[in-house]
Amino acid sequence: MYLPTHFDAADPALAAQLMRAHPFASLVTTDEDGFPFVTHLPLVLQGDAGAPAGWTLLGHVARPNPQWKHLQARPQALVTFLGPHGYVSPTVYPDRQRVPTWNYVAVHCRVHATLLPEAEAKDALLKQLIGQHEPPYAQQWRDLGEDYQRRMLAGIAAFSLRVEHWQCKLKLNQHRPEAESAMRRLHAAQGGAAAGLGAWMDRVGAEG
Repeated sequence: MYLPTHFDAADPALAAQLMRAHPFASLVTTDEDGFPFVTHLPLVLQGDAGAPAGWTLLGHVARPNPQWKHLQARPQALVTFLGPHGYVSPTVYPDRQRVPTWNYVAVHCRVHATLLPEAEAKDALLKQLIGQHEPPYAQQWRDLGEDYQRRMLAGIAAFSLRVEHWQCKLKLNQHRPEAESAMRRLHAAQGGAAAGLGAWMDRVGAEG
C-alpha cells in the first residue's frame, strides 16, 4: 500500500495489536483469470507480537467458496485488516487552506497459504476462534456430538497463512500536530468506527 514515512508504523507489536483487536480481515487472492477475489472473514493471529518472523494467520471458508482452491493453486495472497477510521474535516486546522481527508489504521500482510484438510486441525482452528470471540460457546460445541461436528468440519476449508511481509499504516495526521486536539474532539463526536482513533493517537504519541 501507499505508505508515507510519517504514517509507517515499524513496531510489530502495534501491528499485532491491531490484527488481534480487529480480526475481521479481507483475504485477497486471484481467480483463474487473474482477477482479484476477496473474502471477508475472521482470522486468528498466532505468534509472538514482537516476533513477526513467526506470525501465522488461521482461518477458514465454506467449501463452496472457490477461494480455497485459489490458495491451493496459487498460495501467495494478501490479507488486510482495517481498524478505526473516520472523516477529517478541514475545520480542524487553524488556517483555511486545507482539504478534507480520512484517518485510519490498517495492516497489510503478504502471506503464503497451506491448506489444513485434517478434521483435527479444523477443530483446533474453530476452538481458537471460539476462544477468541465467545468462550462460553465451547461447551455447546462439545455437546453437539461427534457426528454433527464431523458434518460441520467437512463443510469448511481451513488454512494457515504464513506472514512473509507486513506493513502497518497509522494514518492519523500526526504530521499536523496543530490540529491534534480538534481531530480528537471530532473523532470522539463522530463515534462509531471513528471512536477508537483517539486511543491510536495516544499510541502514536507514546511511540514518538
